[in-house]
Amino acid sequence: MWITTRIKPVMVIAGLLTSTMLYAAIAPQAALQSTFGESLTGPVAEIVVRNWGALIGLVGMMLIYGAYDPPSRRLALIVAALSKTVFVALVFVNGGRYLEQAGVAVVVDTVFVCLFVWYLIVSPREELRRQAV
Repeated sequence: MWITTRIKPVMVIAGLLTSTMLYAAIAPQAALQSTFGESLTGPVAEIVVRNWGALIGLVGMMLIYGAYDPPSRRLALIVAALSKTVFVALVFVNGGRYLEQAGVAVVVDTVFVCLFVWYLIVSPREELRRQAV
């Protein structure tokens, strides 16, 4: 099936794109401005945004690692799909207020979630089919 033979490059691309959010750990105000068109001020905001960027970057690195390590692939895909789904849901929960600024990220994350879920559904069947042959 298409997704099972191409999951490795899909995960690498998703991982590289997701890892770009490490930018928020380095330049939190600039990352907030470019992602949401707004900023937060104060030391707590700085800590939270830096941590947010680091965590998203770690999810990206998990995707890259999982692309090359099949035993960890399912866990990496589940964590990334959940993380991306939460982000998309939070943008929509806010009435689409941030869609203009974060719209591309929402669309890209939604596509990746669909690909990840597709793989998670079909890969066990593909594995069983290969074992039966």
